[in-house]
Amino acid sequence: MQTYTTLPANLPVPTDDGACQHLVGTSLPDIALASTQDTLINLSHIKGWLVIYCYPMTGQPNHALPLGWDSIPGARGCTPQSCAFRDHHQEIQQLGAQVFGLSAQTTAYQTEAAQRLHLPFALLSDTQLALTKALKLPTFEVDGMRLTKRVTLIALDGKIVHTFYPVFPPDQNAAQVIDWLQQHV
Repeated sequence: MQTYTTLPANLPVPTDDGACQHLVGTSLPDIALASTQDTLINLSHIKGWLVIYCYPMTGQPNHALPLGWDSIPGARGCTPQSCAFRDHHQEIQQLGAQVFGLSAQTTAYQTEAAQRLHLPFALLSDTQLALTKALKLPTFEVDGMRLTKRVTLIALDGKIVHTFYPVFPPDQNAAQVIDWLQQHV
């Protein structure tokens, strides 16, 4: 049986291909996205610190991952990453930041994951890749799906001030974000 809460050994490590070098200093686009909290959220309108972790897709129990998923550098680990942000959510809030997850999955798919994983923050659905395209975030294709590569954005008052890319291992990303926020907030 496949588990999505732990990372398999020997996953390929993603390399920095420079695909996110342009992001620091970029304003978040004026795009409203559906959220798992039954609201539209426009990240560009939110004042203060934001942590936006973009991920390819969460797996669901009893549903197979795309063929070859574990061999795609950086693809595996969406559930462990989300759980780490859940487990460290209070610390991030105490540092004055709001957390959002973002993927190209539908809101219904994300809502199932958010409920199953008990996420205290909203997941945002970018099914049309509107935000992904506007920011020129890196993507990849698998099983006919175009998915956003794993990248975490730190923004202040609608402007990106830091990125984590590539993110590996994904279950350590929340701790990396906390370390960065402690030094910069």
